[in-house]
Order: sequence, then structure tokens, then C-alpha cells
Amino acid sequence: MTDYIQIGKIVNTHGVKGHVKITPLTDYPERFKKTKKVLVEGRNGEKTEYLIEEVKYFKQLIILKFKGVEDMNSAELLKGLYLVIDKEDAVKLPKDTFYIFDLIGCDVYEGEEHLGKLKEVLETGSNDVYIVEYNGRELLIPALGWVVLSVNIESKRIEVKLPAGLREL
Repeated sequence: MTDYIQIGKIVNTHGVKGHVKITPLTDYPERFKKTKKVLVEGRNGEKTEYLIEEVKYFKQLIILKFKGVEDMNSAELLKGLYLVIDKEDAVKLPKDTFYIFDLIGCDVYEGEEHLGKLKEVLETGSNDVYIVEYNGRELLIPALGWVVLSVNIESKRIEVKLPAGLREL
């Protein structure tokens, strides 16, 4: 089974010639300049391939023109749908950097103690925070190098060394 990741959401039309406005759902919006085709995921999960003819950047949005979408009415049908790519086509990340979707569901350990599964990542600006379900409550773990000792995506395991008092908060 192929895994897909969302890289954008079609939020509106743009003009009368079939352009669409995209809210990027990627840390790498420049990828659209290099991408020749994307899949648009329909409301029922079906995926349709579209060739990209034109890319423009406008404020926080991306304006795309798909081949075969020639007017506003055709573009309107795509509104609310997501652009997805095969996970294999994701931007390669630097060493010790991970996609959030790869981290979600990893088992988090401190030594041999299983703390729980990582269920969400908060992006705070200064550092990410891992949210782990721990003894019926949420344990917030700062994603700092001295706290997160190792991440193994293949074995879905994260090793941490919690700061003193963190469990008691």
C-alpha cells in the first residue's frame, strides 16, 4: 500500500482561466516550482493526477494552473480538495530531522520504561513539543537534543531523558 502525504489544500479559485489558490501544507513551498505533477485527493479518497502548467507565489498562498482546468467553473470543483504526493517523493531531510507524520505513533521510552505513544507534535517556534499519552494524561516533552536522545523511525522508537520534575507537572 502506498502512503501519501498532503502538501497543499485548494482553498479557492483565482481569476477566470482555471487557476486555483493553494494553502501550502509543507515546510518546503518552493517544491511546487520543481513539481511537474500532483495528485488531487477527492472527497471519497480517489486520487486524480494533474500536470502543473504554471506556479505563482502570492503572500502565503500558491497559485497553480493545472493542465485541463481551463475555466473558473472547472477550478471551483477542486475547491476544498488536497494535493498529495507519494511519500517516496517527499523532500529528503537533513540528518536527525524527521517528518511529523513519521514521528506520530512512535513508542517513547526513558531507559526501559515505556512512557507511551507520541500522539501529536506542537510546533512552538523555539522548539517542538512532543505530546505523549502517559498514565491517562498528556506528557509534554520538549524536543531538545539533550532531552530526545535518539529517534529510530524504522523501529518506531524514541529514547528520551526527561528533565527533573517533568512527570510531576
